[in-house]
Amino acid sequence: MDRSATVERKTKETDIRIELDLDRSETSQIDTGIPFMDHMLNLMAAHGFMGLQVVARGDTEVDDHHTVEDLGICLGEAIQQAVGEKKGIKRYGQAAVPMDEALARVVVDISNRPYLAYRVALNDPKTGTFDVRLVKEFLRALVSSARITVHVDLSGGEDPHHAAEAIFKAFGRALDEAVHVEERSKGSVPSTKGVL
Repeated sequence: MDRSATVERKTKETDIRIELDLDRSETSQIDTGIPFMDHMLNLMAAHGFMGLQVVARGDTEVDDHHTVEDLGICLGEAIQQAVGEKKGIKRYGQAAVPMDEALARVVVDISNRPYLAYRVALNDPKTGTFDVRLVKEFLRALVSSARITVHVDLSGGEDPHHAAEAIFKAFGRALDEAVHVEERSKGSVPSTKGVL
């Protein structure tokens, strides 16, 4: 079963191409024009055991917002396409990941119902020139496009880089668990309704 997808998005603000393979862990090649996002997406892919190729250009001379949001849209579309009919998947996944003083917990439901609960409070939102508040915008766009439910809780964390790193690693691990094929399901859709 091929669980991969390629998504392209070109607007007046961004030009993005994403290739995602849920079942092939490989060295990711990520170039978003935003070094911090390159780092975060590499971490997500590595800890989520997924193949991820990203090339993105955006109007970062304005700020990073459009590029980060559109990356979320494209990655969400790729996840939705790669999961397909959702037959045989576990559906739910969760992970708690520490990064020094930061501890992030992410829970994913491949539900066909987009919802983001984001409980993250930071005293300082900047790491270098990157505004870590954009992580929420990235996830909001991803959740909406992928049509999944995601809960993010940061129960500890003073350094915004550490907090973001824990969130991206935890999201990768939780997504990997949720899309994992459960042999006992015998290929059925994981819902008592028979459809997601």
